Amino acid sequence: MTIHLGIVGCGDVAFRTYFPGLAPDVKAGRTRVAVCFDPVQERTDRAAAQFPGAVAVTSLDDLIAHDGLQAAVNLTPAPLHREITAKLLEADLDVYSEKPLAATVAEAQELTVLAKRRKKLLLCAPAVMATNRWRWLKRVVEAGTIGRPTLVTAQMANMGPAGWRGYTGDPKVFYGKGVGPLIDTAVYVLTAATGMLGPVKRIQAVGGIVIPKRTILIDRLLGQTVDVTTPDQILIHLDVGDNVFAQVLSSFATPRTKAPAFELHGTGGSVSLTSNAWYDANGSVDLLVRDESPLGVEDWQTVGPPAPSPHTNLIGCGVPHFVAVLLGEEQPILTAEHATHVLDVMLTTFQAVDSGETVDLATTF
Repeated sequence: MTIHLGIVGCGDVAFRTYFPGLAPDVKAGRTRVAVCFDPVQERTDRAAAQFPGAVAVTSLDDLIAHDGLQAAVNLTPAPLHREITAKLLEADLDVYSEKPLAATVAEAQELTVLAKRRKKLLLCAPAVMATNRWRWLKRVVEAGTIGRPTLVTAQMANMGPAGWRGYTGDPKVFYGKGVGPLIDTAVYVLTAATGMLGPVKRIQAVGGIVIPKRTILIDRLLGQTVDVTTPDQILIHLDVGDNVFAQVLSSFATPRTKAPAFELHGTGGSVSLTSNAWYDANGSVDLLVRDESPLGVEDWQTVGPPAPSPHTNLIGCGVPHFVAVLLGEEQPILTAEHATHVLDVMLTTFQAVDSGETVDLATTF
């Protein structure tokens, strides 16, 4: 069986990670990209040219009307996710959405209900927990290798897309309301933290705008500036319950760091993932297992999944998992419920920053 996909939105992330991520399944005949939509003709033509027989359209209605289409991948800008995903679901298409699922928890929950009512699959990025590395790591932890997990420390800290010289999209939107480092990149480690520890019960956070104006370093926009209108640095404390906690730094105001992207500590050991290899879907981790015997044989060792996956980039792993679920080969990992909870964590973080208070969460997954 071949799943016929439509690509909705052909911007930087599509070409950089999603299209390479699709390549192994397209080559194997598991997936066929049937139609590509983008309102910019040049982008949709360029996207369709990468997939034999794909049609380029500049109307979402034309994509929906494409004969034989079964599912769609929503890669549009974040403010459009809820509206477009709803329209795709109402057209009886299964949907994989880029993050966030929606702008509010209520909207995300409405999409989840809509998908269930239409009996359609709705999965959402980021694809962290569906990668080869994190599936393996979850099994390692569940086997008790590091004892009972008690703490995550994590960070996504850089200067944001304005300082990413190779970025081909519009960096300005990432410094405005509704995005910022929390929505754009901290979502990865928050998804990992909740994927390993479980749902968050309450949040404390502090943050603000550290660098209010940015100079863009991308060649084609060199010298233009960006006004920062949403917190570009946030420190977050998460309480999972039963004395299990997480601490996350989300920053677009950190020039460079050598700190790990993610560390998971347990009663019997620790796991550490470097920032440099965060997006490596087959990447190794540093593992330490405590030895309380008189021998004291304990030290960091570098270990990883026993077999590599052909899907090598974290972001690009989401759609292959989506296809595998549609083919009946896997159970859903990147559920709308999990994505909704992570969205709740992020929005509640903003609330905690504004109020200075500890805020409880009601969602779970």
